[in-house]
Amino acid sequence: MRPLSHPDFEPLLTAKDAARLLSLSTSWLAKSRLRGDGPRYRKVGRAVRYAPSDLREYLKARGRNSTSEACLENQG
Repeated sequence: MRPLSHPDFEPLLTAKDAARLLSLSTSWLAKSRLRGDGPRYRKVGRAVRYAPSDLREYLKARGRNSTSEACLENQG
């Protein structure tokens, strides 16, 4: 079945597709959902789905210019 397109909704990705896009494993995504430190996701029934815009925002928020930035973030 082909998903319907609507201008107000962006297509949602499966965990497998999101993992492939982020170059991560589906296991990492599952663990990050439990920890609460991964990208935003949606539950549609029992299915987990990711919006491409949330994946972009997740990556954007993790941009660093230096390896010391992560240390400074944890001190605050």
